[in-house]
Amino acid sequence: MTTGRRSVVRHAPGKLFVAGEYAVVEPGNQAILVAVDRYLTVTVTAAGEPGAVVISSDLAPRALHRHWQDGRLAGGDGHTPHVESAIETVSDLLTERGLPVPPLDISISSTLHDNGRKYGLGSSGAVTVATVAAVSAYCGLGLTPDERFRLALLAGARIDPKGSGGDLAAGTWGGWIAYRAPDRDQVLDLARSLGVDKALRAPWPGFSVRRLPPPAGLALQVGWTRSPASTTDLVSGLHRRAWRGSASHHRFVAASGDLVRAAVTALEAGDGPGLLEEIRRARRELARLDDEVGLGILTPALSALCDAAEGVGGAAKPSGAGGGDCGIALLDAGAPHDISHVRRRWAAAGVLPLPVRPATEGIEP
Repeated sequence: MTTGRRSVVRHAPGKLFVAGEYAVVEPGNQAILVAVDRYLTVTVTAAGEPGAVVISSDLAPRALHRHWQDGRLAGGDGHTPHVESAIETVSDLLTERGLPVPPLDISISSTLHDNGRKYGLGSSGAVTVATVAAVSAYCGLGLTPDERFRLALLAGARIDPKGSGGDLAAGTWGGWIAYRAPDRDQVLDLARSLGVDKALRAPWPGFSVRRLPPPAGLALQVGWTRSPASTTDLVSGLHRRAWRGSASHHRFVAASGDLVRAAVTALEAGDGPGLLEEIRRARRELARLDDEVGLGILTPALSALCDAAEGVGGAAKPSGAGGGDCGIALLDAGAPHDISHVRRRWAAAGVLPLPVRPATEGIEP
């Protein structure tokens, strides 16, 4: 192990779901995501006290001081679950490889929020990816992108196994991706029975990720409703309604799988009009799900966002769980007047156009 460098810095991009949200939480179901050029940065340096872990963030008024107790972080007020789970998961790997865990001072800064209000660009996933990458690099672990993703997914699943991990994949690989989630309960069982190191190298049934080309002739536009939403709460609310296993669930998953496959085909073929039709279809499926289960996925602001884009021949939908946060639109890249018109309509509806672009790369090695 080497920690000779004074510090290690890693930047993870945020993400947006393009299609397939909700269905992707089921193992093996596909979604399309795009990484965006808003970043969460984690800097790791040496803490002054042996065995100490100090965590500071631009979202917290003061640093948190932790110490190791039975392989887990303990002590102090405040709570940074995703950061701490990421550190603990890397620590498990170090321990299994017979390597010490050095004292860590971890500093976090982010452009994924506005004065503390999150945009809904996947800050929890980005901080998990960036923390795993920065701590593992600081501790001298030469991990591949696949291994870093798997560590991040283990860390996230320890907090909430319902999360798909799509945000972690987008943050790891960047660009436009097609992603299928593994069974997170099975992955956790692998880590418990075999250890983290062997779990990283074991088959993960259902998991796949591959890069996709950006949409031909279309500009990605992002609008923020200024209203925060909790993906965890919305997904949990869906399952509390006994939706899983119902006829509605099976119809939605089948329709989502079909439209995502068609959208992937359109992206790979450079078929812009075909992609627009699948995005409109994705909006309709989310609206139908919302009508059936009453989650509040399509808020008035998100509906106005979608209507404005469709009014100029584009396509739009909520991105992610809905209920607030962001919506996306794909508009004719050769029609700047239409793009300006949509942005004006968004502003009139209380939707803030976000100046974000696809991030072609994920987290650095």
